[in-house]
Amino acid sequence: MKYLPSQLLAMYYFIMSNKTPAPQPSPVEESDSPYYQACADSLRQDNNLGLLIKRVHALMHRVIDHKVMPLDLTAMQWRPLLLIGHKGIDTPAELARFMQVDTGAMTRTLDRLEAKGFLARQRCLDDRRVVKVTLTPAGTAVIEQILPLIADTLNLHLQGFSRDEIQMLFGLLQRLTRNGERYFDSLPTPEQDTHPQR
Repeated sequence: MKYLPSQLLAMYYFIMSNKTPAPQPSPVEESDSPYYQACADSLRQDNNLGLLIKRVHALMHRVIDHKVMPLDLTAMQWRPLLLIGHKGIDTPAELARFMQVDTGAMTRTLDRLEAKGFLARQRCLDDRRVVKVTLTPAGTAVIEQILPLIADTLNLHLQGFSRDEIQMLFGLLQRLTRNGERYFDSLPTPEQDTHPQR
């Protein structure tokens, strides 16, 4: 079962982003003891959830990076184009935060994309300190060529999965995300933290 590019783009952003619009979890029965134990065998690579998710993420990006090479785009360049065009992120600082790179690296990437004619930068009229980034017609056209490549890549990784298995996978990933977010939600805020500073 193949998904449409728009559906797969949503899946891609799920993997990229820390925020997931997920339904509220239903009660589930938990095991009596934790799955992982503090030993090398329990945390081996083929059994380590974090490493497996990281490997899938890395493989997806490597395949996409290879597929966009004919578009004269590098691994660092196609992502900000999509974020500008489809996520509405329009400042270098926001792009750097979302992609988890320093602002200097993002500025150099935007320099190259502007030289290729894919985007334009201009000072915000309300605040001259803020630089706004917009796609040019060429940039809009190239991201429309990137979307099918992302769809192909995600379909490649979903080969052999049924629709029910894919939906189950989404549900499990969303539950993993909520569990991690729940940990940070439980931490005390600075106002609640009564420990003296050292």
